Amino acid sequence: TLAERTNLAGVRHILLVLSGKGGVGKSTISTELALALRSAGKRVGILDVDLCGPSIPRMLRVQDSAVHQCDSGWVPVFVGQDKAIALMSIGFLLERPDDAVVWRGPKKNALIKQFVTDVAWGDLDFLIVDTPPGTSDEHISTVEALRHYQLLGAILVTTPQ
Repeated sequence: TLAERTNLAGVRHILLVLSGKGGVGKSTISTELALALRSAGKRVGILDVDLCGPSIPRMLRVQDSAVHQCDSGWVPVFVGQDKAIALMSIGFLLERPDDAVVWRGPKKNALIKQFVTDVAWGDLDFLIVDTPPGTSDEHISTVEALRHYQLLGAILVTTPQ
């Protein structure tokens, strides 16, 4: 649709951060990568689709922020003194940051699609997508929703064992 093309039209590269299991540091890698790209002068956004463990708002110390609506959808939270990193996370939509999200697949998949289509990212050099652990429906939904766009690629986070 036109809205989908419009909200990601200014995003030059999309990068998925994935893992086969939880607890390997996906969110840490996503956050550090965003900070490194930002310090290199790039415009960066993070889409936190880890619905069961949205830790990036806490890592970036914006867990008490709220998401607002604009004409083209949700306005991401802008992080840091220079407001240089745009962040969208389900953590902003929960009443309490530590609330658990217990949803069936269709509702999770609908939210992921909405995050892809309804966030007003503006112009970004990189959009980093922090995915849930494992190989679930959420990954398929994320890739399906993003397949019309120029994906830069994926980083697969693993541990030695």
